[in-house]
Amino acid sequence: MVNTVFLNLAKLNFDNKLDFSSITKLSTFTKYDENINEKILERVKGQTIIITKELPLSGKLISEFPSSVKLICEAGTGYNNIDIACARKKGITVCNVPSYSTQAVANLVITYILNFSSSLIQQQIMLKEKNFDNYNKHLQLPHFELQNKTLGVIGGYGAIGREVIKIALAIGMNIIIYSRSEKSWENPNVHFASLEELLKQSDFVSINCPLTKDTLHLINKERLKLMKPSAFIINTSRGAIIKETDLIKSLQNGDIAGAALDVQDPEPPEINNPLFDMENVILTPHIGWRRFESRQRLIELMAGNIESFIKGKPINVVN
Repeated sequence: MVNTVFLNLAKLNFDNKLDFSSITKLSTFTKYDENINEKILERVKGQTIIITKELPLSGKLISEFPSSVKLICEAGTGYNNIDIACARKKGITVCNVPSYSTQAVANLVITYILNFSSSLIQQQIMLKEKNFDNYNKHLQLPHFELQNKTLGVIGGYGAIGREVIKIALAIGMNIIIYSRSEKSWENPNVHFASLEELLKQSDFVSINCPLTKDTLHLINKERLKLMKPSAFIINTSRGAIIKETDLIKSLQNGDIAGAALDVQDPEPPEINNPLFDMENVILTPHIGWRRFESRQRLIELMAGNIESFIKGKPINVVN
């Protein structure tokens, strides 16, 4: 009998609307809404499969897992929270669920771009403050077209990056891609460039690459200074890809025009984080993947991971 435990279900099923029948058909299913670190070893005892959602699993903790544990399934795309090398050494397979929220995250990137181009959030703030200058005087805030503007996509050959590019092309934007493995794109408005050239030429920069040792603080003070003063940076990937202290200084100094961050470092941010008070910053609480349809799709794909593993043909293995 295969036993499966979800250690922090509420992170995924926060509205109690999701259907887990595709998993319960495959194995016994134990679930805990909230994780308690001190109880992890107790809760995984006798379990074959562990499901987590962005839950840190250190090498020390994994080394103490019982021999019954054979699979750790990350309920999402990013798996930087799991010590995959230690899991491999322990004989535990680790898999993730790529592409379950591709359209949702890409739509969020485009939403940020549209908001910046029309100063929509700032206009709503003015109305909330009973400031009607935009109606009674000339327009007080930036308002510009997106066609022929340049969008730089870091990690543009991943699923989300490609979807962002597809929508941006439909809007009429020009695209620059920075990717570790340069490939071709049959569109005259899409070009590949170095990271430095991308930052120099782009009006918007979207980060759509995973967090690895190579991308940690990929965007720092030196690289932010390469950007246009009129440019905006968008991060829907992982917070630590940007060195946040450097970003804050760049925003305060006017080195760039603004930022939209669905992810931060740390996450959630400290309440006194200066980003909360900046009018040129859009902050959202890691909502890119949280649409109902995306989360239900995640469960179905996760069930596929589990079924394939049970059949001895694991998929989406990351270690």
